[in-house]
Amino acid sequence: MISSFFSIAPAKINLSLRILGKREDGYHELETLMAPITLADEIQLQLIPDNIFESVSLSCNDVALPTNKENLCVRAAYAFQDATNLRTPITISLQKKIPYGAGLGGGSSDAAAVLRGMNMLFEEPLCFEELHQIATTIGSDVPFFLDPKPRYCRGRGELLGEAVSLADWKLLLIKPPFPIAAAEAYSRLQVAGCRLQVDTTLLDGIPIFNDLEAPVFGKYFQLLTLKSWLQACPKIAAAWMTGSGSTMVAALKKEISKEEILHLQQSIIDKFGSSFWIKETTFI
Repeated sequence: MISSFFSIAPAKINLSLRILGKREDGYHELETLMAPITLADEIQLQLIPDNIFESVSLSCNDVALPTNKENLCVRAAYAFQDATNLRTPITISLQKKIPYGAGLGGGSSDAAAVLRGMNMLFEEPLCFEELHQIATTIGSDVPFFLDPKPRYCRGRGELLGEAVSLADWKLLLIKPPFPIAAAEAYSRLQVAGCRLQVDTTLLDGIPIFNDLEAPVFGKYFQLLTLKSWLQACPKIAAAWMTGSGSTMVAALKKEISKEEILHLQQSIIDKFGSSFWIKETTFI
């Protein structure tokens, strides 16, 4: 049995997000096209058999994140232990590169990486379907990250469709200096109503839209201003909010040069301020 495991935990973006209504369990029924991107956290798992104090411990380079059961990594580790009754103490080292409250699925991806890693450390006591069942109890996006590839997802997000092919687009992620909790974004549907997007953009024939934009933009006007500004840029093919926000995605036109990308990034800073986080990435 190996004693350590290293994994990357990729972020995701939603190319489309349709909210179909409220479910009896309190969640929202949705249809979404999600795709993993090269931006990723890093996770190291280590078995520590002689640790008599904690069965699961987490260290993280971001001191703002909780390291107790509020963190999805820790919840995933305990859920794996409960499902397998394998309780050798484990330490998790998490290097965060995906911002939180950004609609990029960082916490869910971290949790899925922990489930995959613990299954490897203990010589795969669980099959994929059993890992999937555990993942659904941790978070709606966690099942997607067990085998991250572009997929249409339904239900709460846990019902995975067939993988789809996406072109090699260069993407800019632009996040304002504030996070948006998913619960807040979905709660604003009660205020704004579950309105369907009608001004969809096509990217390689794929409709790009997000039903959460209207309710979120109703409170965070700066995001609407940012989207309008990005859509007006001649080197941007499409711009939209991913997930529940607050990150905006800009798909860059194929002919854009490296110098033009750098100029675009500086223009965003000049227009909206240096507190905006900007990251160039691509689909995996």
